[in-house]
Amino acid sequence: MPLQKVAVLALDQIAPFELGTLCEVFGTDRTDDGFPPYEFQVCSVDGGPVRTRSGFDLTPHADLAPLAYADLVAVPAHPIDSVVPEAAAVALRDAHERGAIVLSVCSGAFLLGEAGLLDGRECTTHWKFADELQRRFPLAEVDPRVLYVDDGNLLTSAGTAAGIDLCLHLVRREQGAALATKLARRMVVPPHRDGCQAQFVDIPLPEEPDAPTLSPLLLWISENLDRPHSVDSLAASVYMAPRTFARRFKAETGATPHDWLTTQRVLLARQVLEETDLGIDVVAVRCGFGDAAAMRHHFSKRLGTTPQAYRATFRTVAA
Repeated sequence: MPLQKVAVLALDQIAPFELGTLCEVFGTDRTDDGFPPYEFQVCSVDGGPVRTRSGFDLTPHADLAPLAYADLVAVPAHPIDSVVPEAAAVALRDAHERGAIVLSVCSGAFLLGEAGLLDGRECTTHWKFADELQRRFPLAEVDPRVLYVDDGNLLTSAGTAAGIDLCLHLVRREQGAALATKLARRMVVPPHRDGCQAQFVDIPLPEEPDAPTLSPLLLWISENLDRPHSVDSLAASVYMAPRTFARRFKAETGATPHDWLTTQRVLLARQVLEETDLGIDVVAVRCGFGDAAAMRHHFSKRLGTTPQAYRATFRTVAA
């Protein structure tokens, strides 16, 4: 199913930030910059205004009708004790049964549970609500540790920024690595965070009050993956001691520098394999692995397949 029509379900007390995540990825027209268009509609039960959690009213595009034909039906965060109107629950079930992708951000997973979509499915939500989600929907397989879960046509994420990660993951899955990376760069966010990454990361207080975030460094690394990188060289580039840098990196990304860098290189290799006919040795050097053997090792460890098999599957689609 193509990813062209997107419908977002908005009920009273919707969380504006999580709604904004979906609007930023799917509801912003970037066709002038070469991005594909999305038919994006925010929907309420009767088409009338809904009150946000922040106290202002939101006027949607439509009633529930777009959920009947959308390729993606998304549910932002709502209070976990929200009463789900029967019409909304039916619309969610019908969309799921006809094969639409259904996605929730943060506590939106509770709405999917009320609609009966979580039974027997792997899912997640904000760590604060995970125990309650499992208690309320005992047949769901709730993983409280991860940023997001991709269970086929049912996708769920943890809170706030994890919704961005999940949306970019979906774009990558359905429309290719190149588009997802280009979109991440446009949004000025790291191009990829694994779903299995821990959602609750203890970020220590900076040693200096004005200590800069590592985001600029992460973006620079992602654009220079073919270069050799080490903890010592990266630490020096941001004027930190190597041990301090390693701790700060883990705190801000949830991964070690080596693991994060390897993940980004695998992501770039996927894109190059999808879009070019370059030899495996050339791809390995271009992506910073050094040689084909190292790339095969890391590729297989993360994706469960070889670079050659991945290209055989996805090169035709991308072309």
